[in-house]
Amino acid sequence: MITDDVVIGEGTKVFHPPLVNLYGCKIGANCKIGTFVEIQKNAIVGNNCKIQSHSFICEGVIIEDGVFVGHGVKFINDKFPESAKEGKLQTEEDWIVTSTLIKKGASLGTNSTILCGLTIGENSIVGAGSVVTKSVPPRAIVAGNPAKLIRFRECSASDRSA
Repeated sequence: MITDDVVIGEGTKVFHPPLVNLYGCKIGANCKIGTFVEIQKNAIVGNNCKIQSHSFICEGVIIEDGVFVGHGVKFINDKFPESAKEGKLQTEEDWIVTSTLIKKGASLGTNSTILCGLTIGENSIVGAGSVVTKSVPPRAIVAGNPAKLIRFRECSASDRSA
């Protein structure tokens, strides 16, 4: 289901639209959105991003240009989730969205989980199956549960000339 309030940039391909859930979000140009993806309201996806199947991008997530989101990546936007308080089911008014920022060129490995309130740095890599609990510096490679720094990516020729 893609609701009328979704903004999708030119050249973006949504695979099997009946099998995705997009509402109230903004998706940039020239992206690829896989099957069984959900992108919630107030989430933003930049240009030239690839969101693989079975990923969940919740409200408050901002993904900059050129980001790769692997299969089954999950985001969290609530630091203290609860379903009920004082015997009553909670509503939207009972919680605060905590934002997460994924910087330009980052790659998030398959089945990684990204907790809220952090930044994944530019051109960084999150290994498959990782649980990211802290911000990741630019060009870092992190992996594990919790994700830990493995090393930094080397600069490319284009980075050295800038």
